[in-house]
Amino acid sequence: MKTMAAVPRPLIVPWEIAIAGVALLLLMVLVVALIVAARKYLRAKSNAASPEDWSGPQPEADNPSAFMTASMQGVIEKLRAQEKELARLHLVAQERAQESERLTEEVTRNMPTGLLLVNATGSIGSANPAAEQALASRGLRYRSYKELLGAESDLAQMLEQCLREGKTFQRAEVEHLTPDGESRRLGVTISPIFRSGRGGRKVVRARAEDSEIAPDAKPSGALCLLSDLTELVALQKQIRWKENLANLGEMSAGIAHEFKNALATVSGYAQMIRSEAPAGDMRDSAERILDQTRALTHVVTEFLRFAKPLEISYETVNMRSIVERVAAELQEAMPGCAVSCEGAFDDLPGDEALLRQALVNLVRNGIEAARASGASPRVALSGTIEELAGHQWQRIRVADNGPGIAEGDLPKIFLPFFTTKSEGTGLGLAVVQKIALQHGGSIEARNQSSSSGAGGGAEFLLWLPLRQEPSPALFPSRAARI
Repeated sequence: MKTMAAVPRPLIVPWEIAIAGVALLLLMVLVVALIVAARKYLRAKSNAASPEDWSGPQPEADNPSAFMTASMQGVIEKLRAQEKELARLHLVAQERAQESERLTEEVTRNMPTGLLLVNATGSIGSANPAAEQALASRGLRYRSYKELLGAESDLAQMLEQCLREGKTFQRAEVEHLTPDGESRRLGVTISPIFRSGRGGRKVVRARAEDSEIAPDAKPSGALCLLSDLTELVALQKQIRWKENLANLGEMSAGIAHEFKNALATVSGYAQMIRSEAPAGDMRDSAERILDQTRALTHVVTEFLRFAKPLEISYETVNMRSIVERVAAELQEAMPGCAVSCEGAFDDLPGDEALLRQALVNLVRNGIEAARASGASPRVALSGTIEELAGHQWQRIRVADNGPGIAEGDLPKIFLPFFTTKSEGTGLGLAVVQKIALQHGGSIEARNQSSSSGAGGGAEFLLWLPLRQEPSPALFPSRAARI
């Protein structure tokens, strides 16, 4: 094996080492001088711009540790000031949020429209007093809407469609049955609530093409707005009924006149035949003709009386006196019946003769209905003073122990010429309704509930205002389902 020759290393001359050391020393001095100069410049600039930023005595520039301590202290002071400002801004934002929440609660609580917020599970998360008043129920929060409204009700079905399919209902009308059995007409607007995906923010969709909502998004709740339209619908019916009566009066005047002329002619000839014909079939036939002409004349007369506008002579009417007289007279005129009266009755403005006629028709109708069913007729008149819709009302209830009214006949019970009796004109209850409307009141017919202890039968509720307004007032929401 050959031994490799050693490579000679370059020798470092001592004077070269000395030169390198001196250069390094000069470089360090230059760097220190530059640092000191930069510190002085920055210190002068900082003192000129914001001398208040530094507290305490200023360290000399030639003391690096004191300078660094002062710099850190200044930074800390600035951070503390920024922290205080952030805390103040956070407190302001929190106060604004609380104020906004309080304002929202105040608006929701005082708004005249009912509001229901239903979550995806069907529980009512929020409800305002207007919703409780419209639904006639208290304590709506945390209750299931199906339990509250009834699973088969129209409103519950609409909410279910909204939660399941995201369907929107705008300005719809539904019938709502209150826990007391009262039927109300409600106007509803229902919109689904979706999560938009932007930080979990909730969005109420009013239109199906809302761009913020994904097409396959599932509703996380529903917003339902409620308005009680019962009084408005009843007032519209009242106005239409008055218009129909006016048109009917104009049309019937001429027709009834021709009818009466023809009936007078037929009656005259029948009387001649009866007086000249010998006893037998011809005279009997003439007698039957006279009976029918008298019945037809009575119908025409009643129809004319019903169709023509009523001339009301307003005076202060003692309702207790009228009710007691009607009860006594009909109990005497129709033997075997019991007519009682009780409760509170007040004086009110109206036409005494017309109000008496309305009560007579109601009581006579109840007696005849009970007698037709084979029961011993009992009719009860009871009065109460109610305060509804900002007005005071005299409510007179006429209840009988008859078979009641068929459900299919209830909507038609006040129509002219509608009757379920073999004899009668079908104008008695129509006249009662007309008298009530002309006095600014209303009439309601319904069957007595078994829970009332009355044992069935029908009842009529006559509402009359205790004070006449310059224009017809809205009658109470619990009345006038006509």
